[in-house]
Amino acid sequence: MTLRFIGTTSENGDCPTLYEVVETGEILVQGDVETDPGHLAQLRDVKAGETFVRIPRELLVRFAPKE
Repeated sequence: MTLRFIGTTSENGDCPTLYEVVETGEILVQGDVETDPGHLAQLRDVKAGETFVRIPRELLVRFAPKE
């Protein structure tokens, strides 16, 4: 599968970043893994292979696809 870089709010080239899977249109999000136990306890319907990452709202506002 091919990834297309969408954008980042990072100043030094690491995370957070958005990518699109070209063949499916799905979005990949790169960010810091959420480790706060209080936050993790509030998440719903978490599957065994899933994880959660933190990203700033600004990243979505600036770069999230509108379609």
